[in-house]
Amino acid sequence: MSTEADIARELGARVAGAAARALDLQITVEQAVIREAAREHGCDYQSNAAMALAKRLGRSSREVASELVEALEIEDLCEPPEVAGPGFINLRLRREWLAERLAQIGRDPRLGVPAAETPRRVVVDYSAPNVAKEMHVGHLRSTIIGDAAIRVLRFCGHTVIARNHIGDWGTPFGMLIEEMLEEGWRGPAGGVRAERGDERSISDLNAFYKAARERFDGDPAFAERARARVVALQGGDPETLGLWRELVAESEAHFEEVYELLGVLLRAEDVVGESAYDEQLPEVVRELGKMGLAVESDGALCVFPEGFTGRDGEPLPLIVRKRDGGYTYDTTDLAAIRERVGELGASELLYVVGAPQRLHFEMVFAVAREAGWLGEGVSARHIAFGSVLGEDGKALRTREGEPVRLIDLLQEARARAAEVLAERTGEADLGESAPDDALARSIGIGAVKYADLSGDREKDYVFSFERMLALEGNTSVYLQYANARALSVLRRAGEAGTGSFVLREEAEHELAVALLRLPAAIEAVLADYKPHRLCAYLHGLAVAFSGFYEACPILGAKDPALRASRLGLCELTSGVLTLGLGLLGIDAPARLAGPPGRTD
Repeated sequence: MSTEADIARELGARVAGAAARALDLQITVEQAVIREAAREHGCDYQSNAAMALAKRLGRSSREVASELVEALEIEDLCEPPEVAGPGFINLRLRREWLAERLAQIGRDPRLGVPAAETPRRVVVDYSAPNVAKEMHVGHLRSTIIGDAAIRVLRFCGHTVIARNHIGDWGTPFGMLIEEMLEEGWRGPAGGVRAERGDERSISDLNAFYKAARERFDGDPAFAERARARVVALQGGDPETLGLWRELVAESEAHFEEVYELLGVLLRAEDVVGESAYDEQLPEVVRELGKMGLAVESDGALCVFPEGFTGRDGEPLPLIVRKRDGGYTYDTTDLAAIRERVGELGASELLYVVGAPQRLHFEMVFAVAREAGWLGEGVSARHIAFGSVLGEDGKALRTREGEPVRLIDLLQEARARAAEVLAERTGEADLGESAPDDALARSIGIGAVKYADLSGDREKDYVFSFERMLALEGNTSVYLQYANARALSVLRRAGEAGTGSFVLREEAEHELAVALLRLPAAIEAVLADYKPHRLCAYLHGLAVAFSGFYEACPILGAKDPALRASRLGLCELTSGVLTLGLGLLGIDAPARLAGPPGRTD
């Protein structure tokens, strides 16, 4: 078994071999049904294969399990296996084997996580705010989930191209620019200003957008002028285009401020807005027409992908050109797929977008497949997510009923973290001085990210600063504290482990097993792009470390080999927690104030 092999897969292979020898049945590793065991079972893993095999053979599942155990060749890896309950096979890893494996991953910069054997070229479309609008809490999940996916993919050796597909084109900009011009705004070189010379901020643009929307919806004459302004924009009218460029620049400066505070990987060069595809849209429609996919319906040009029908049973259209000759988001998304696969050479496309857009993406992907733009060997996935709710169970909003500004939420997280740290500083030997802004940011922003990522992304979650900043429970603060505690022990020891391990106590055994499960946790994340699987793993590791810390004297261990081994466990724990938190985009401060506890 190599350093990089997954434990569960190796155990599954051993059970499959036993099935062939004892029962003359060929089963796959997956059919061996290896599961991580709960602590109360007294083992590390369980195989549930006997139940399914017993049904095939028409025999007792305990009897089949006993025969599998008799045929298992697993002495080098596990202690003698046991049959439990209706036919579970309990597997407990040998401590000598665990010690050897810990030594191996201690020498591995990747901590046992293998790089991808077949690297993929992945385009990740995420965040996607709109120009001339402030980012709000609705942009939080796409940005955080997409960032985590990129970090894990890159760590595993895949080539990742980030795409921030901002809304910067179309009718909204016609009405916005028309409103601004009619209010006396101009766009000279040097910034978006009114004639009186005021600098314009993103908040001003928000207000103008709301005013423009009200006029567009209630004033037919203004709506007509706004549509004409869109034509002017698309036709390259200098004044209109100049003001649009200033709007985009002002908005991008706001986006970058949020991204910097949030600590995500998105950069200016990752922005490829809807406007970037404008010139490609006529060709996209022409190609669909030549293929016989685009047909006229009620004056619009539509594609009716196979298998999509409405409640009335009629085929659902994907509109690629409107009656007035304009194009839609559907057309732009098709152009993006065509470019990302054809020009960027992507083998996988990920769209981190809210769950309500599920049907849209299903239809766009179906049309792209029918058109041949999503060919064999290229996958496209909608990474859907639920909503952020307030503690009243409704969409998180301000008292005035507006979506919470993301910059305000993040700044409040930092401020609340500073308050919590100020209360805890000096309570334990884990802090040097009063908390500074950088530490408060690491704690507060980390708490926001972890609260989002630790739940299944497809579900809604309730936003609560009190819960996410708690020192106990499944929070980033708990994980950060566990890491700081491990590093504190190493600082006090003034030395590192020797790279050799001696596992004498049950708490050491449990921590060792937890440390070796990192590759499986990362593999589980990439299976369906659900970061909560990594969060659950890291929380389990921190719990195991806490149990080890309380049960096993480290600096006070009298046996030098045992002391070195326990220091090594602290090193590995810190390494895995730091890596895992980093893959989630969360800092792992070396020092962190916390509640009083044992100093050894």
